[in-house]
Amino acid sequence: MMQPLRSHESYLAFLGHRLSGLALAVFLPFHFLALGLALEGAERLDGFLAFAELPLVKVAEWGLVTLLTLHLCFGIRVLALEFLRWPFPSDPRLRWIFPGAAAAFVVGLVFFVQIA
Repeated sequence: MMQPLRSHESYLAFLGHRLSGLALAVFLPFHFLALGLALEGAERLDGFLAFAELPLVKVAEWGLVTLLTLHLCFGIRVLALEFLRWPFPSDPRLRWIFPGAAAAFVVGLVFFVQIA
């Protein structure tokens, strides 16, 4: 009997990859805005850098690094699904989901410890 797609183990990896990609796409215009402030002079950039020292911004940076790592790990998994042959009857690629999520959490934790 076939398992419904949304209850399959890899659905969470798919969902994590898509949602982290969307969150990163929302972040990019703000990143370009911050880079553009550097072109407007040192005073504008210094004002933004002072804003970036706020605790809420630091937590957002941690979330960004964690989402970026999650997107990277799950993206590598998708590339493996697409391009590598798997002659195994039991699919070992399902076991890559937890290590990818754990790697994202560890990288985010290391980043958070460094900025705190």
